[in-house]
Amino acid sequence: MRHLLPKMIFTASFFILIGCKKNENAAIVKAENATNSIEYATGLSIVKYEDYSVVTVSNPWPNANKDFKYILKEKDAKVPDSLQTYTTVQVPLSSVVVTSTTNIPFLEMLEVENKLVGFPHTDYISSEKTRALIDKGSVKNVGQNEKLNIEQLIELSPDLIVTFGVDNNNPMLDNLKKSGLKVLIQGDWMEQSPLGKAEWIKLYGALFGKEEQAKELFDKIVQSYNQAKKLVADKPATSKVLYGSMYEDVWYVAKGNSWVAQFMDDAKSNYLWADLKGTGSEGLSFEKVLDKAKTANIWIASGSFKSLDELQKANPHYGEFDAFKNKSVYNFEGKLGATGGTVYYELAPSRPDLVLKDYIKIFHPDLLASYEFTFASKLN
Repeated sequence: MRHLLPKMIFTASFFILIGCKKNENAAIVKAENATNSIEYATGLSIVKYEDYSVVTVSNPWPNANKDFKYILKEKDAKVPDSLQTYTTVQVPLSSVVVTSTTNIPFLEMLEVENKLVGFPHTDYISSEKTRALIDKGSVKNVGQNEKLNIEQLIELSPDLIVTFGVDNNNPMLDNLKKSGLKVLIQGDWMEQSPLGKAEWIKLYGALFGKEEQAKELFDKIVQSYNQAKKLVADKPATSKVLYGSMYEDVWYVAKGNSWVAQFMDDAKSNYLWADLKGTGSEGLSFEKVLDKAKTANIWIASGSFKSLDELQKANPHYGEFDAFKNKSVYNFEGKLGATGGTVYYELAPSRPDLVLKDYIKIFHPDLLASYEFTFASKLN
């Protein structure tokens, strides 16, 4: 018996090793099968494993010097040791604070707006549904983005604060973390493609355990957007378009790779600065804009102007443009909520299909004769 003992130990060790190897291989297979559920957004990745999801937010502000990784897990789920250094968020959330109005439609679309407990500068929110929660006292005003009321946030004790930064210097974010509050940085505002912005609904789907609903909602938006594009697929881009208006002494035009320019391209228009490389906007003098766009037949004016008279009072020289003379001036930012929040700023990023339809109705009015503008208004 004694001489058999080493063999028995070896055999047991062998099968334990084989068993461990099988488990390890199974884990590797599971990891290989896990895929990123994000298709359009460039700054977001969500990889779902059996017990947890890994969310990676990249480039959340211009020239960001690092990515941000978060582990989403249910109460008793186990997370590998290699991921323990990252912020872990228990899901589904039962309470949340968000700091951008663009997040509000996502919460409402997923029917979790009642989980919102705080927002900075609540007057900016235009949605009637969430405004009712504010008026009832269910959503507290927690200061302003750059000066959040940390004491109030500690008292509210939300499961998570979803916020954003504008550069690599974020003392407010550091103070929130030092206070023991869970913080997730999101960067939907940095996305330049219309569908890329809208796809951030999937982050909120993951946070509230509604991944399938988020995917279904987003897929419908993609379908609606592509159907609208198909309407104009064979149409010539005959509308010569001027965009923007003066801010102090500078006229900001959207660059050719920007969110706005993408809409105008998909709606089949001849945007006069489509060849201007880059994202965001470019500051130009009034003279340069007039020289290039005097004969533009459509003007998409930025700002919350309600009439041509109000527009001309802002700058008498606006009357020199043909589009002004011909009363072909449109505005997307004129519709406001009950407390002054801009509907377009809040809702447009999550519903690019409706933005595109507005542009198509402006440039090709015969195609959507019965459609009524969601955001746009014609100035008279």
